[in-house]
Amino acid sequence: MKGILFSQMEPPAELEAEFNDWYETEHIPVRLALPGFSRAVRYKECVGGRKYLAIYEIDDLAVLEGPGYNIVKTKPSERTARMLKSVKGFTRYTCTLAYDSGSRPERGKYLCAVAFAVPCEREAQLDDWYENEHIPLLMRAPDWLRVRRYKVFSGDGGAWTDFALHELRSLAVMDSPERKTARSGPKRDSLAGEAWFENSGRWLFEVVSVQEGSTVRGS
Repeated sequence: MKGILFSQMEPPAELEAEFNDWYETEHIPVRLALPGFSRAVRYKECVGGRKYLAIYEIDDLAVLEGPGYNIVKTKPSERTARMLKSVKGFTRYTCTLAYDSGSRPERGKYLCAVAFAVPCEREAQLDDWYENEHIPLLMRAPDWLRVRRYKVFSGDGGAWTDFALHELRSLAVMDSPERKTARSGPKRDSLAGEAWFENSGRWLFEVVSVQEGSTVRGS
């Protein structure tokens, strides 16, 4: 089952440089050495703050139940334990892939991550709106490169049930007429106004780094 690990955290200002070094040279390489971890992409929040996002793309989520990952997770190095203890705003979600608009040769420089805590009785309605109305309208914008949707399998850090990851060529596309059109329509209007919909999460990030797993490097 294909999916991702989605994790946010914010280091203190005095440890930000060390945090970035640790993440790039230890946290990511240790995981990408495991079979099934295909890619890791790191992002930093665009507007102020020090919030970072890491997305690990995983070919088969079963690897998270394997002995290799169990050792990585339960027996961290001294540095890893110290770094994780220092951060705030920690979240960690395991998600299964539900929809992909399709990859392009160009990977987006920016990411708009959207999260919903969807009531069970609204899941089908949200899926219908997002995939049959919202995404097709967004993808008309040349700088809207890709959209992937994920269902949360397990999570720490909030009650989110659904994530949408929008890869963007530019931030200007957030003010495009195509996005304005996509934020209206009969399917959306049937959901707008409900508390869970209005309380969705939305973050804008810029890519910091991309690292490939051994399976991708060897292909």
